[in-house]
Amino acid sequence: MLGISKRGNGYVRRFLIHGAKSCVMHLDRSRTRLGAWIDRLERRMHANKVVVALANKIARIAWVVLNRPGTLYQRIDPAFS
Repeated sequence: MLGISKRGNGYVRRFLIHGAKSCVMHLDRSRTRLGAWIDRLERRMHANKVVVALANKIARIAWVVLNRPGTLYQRIDPAFS
């Protein structure tokens, strides 16, 4: 899989981007590994590239959950692990 291309479904891509933008704006970054990942990206990249990178990460997680039988997504809170 590559990045989010314009060849796919524009409707799904739009919702992935909007959801990622919401996560970037509202995620409590001090409590999650994903927040730390976003902080590191924001130091190196433009904000829009960070949003697309997060949308791609969300798409990859959704792809695995939908296509591998028996796969569940379990968020691991670093405070408890």
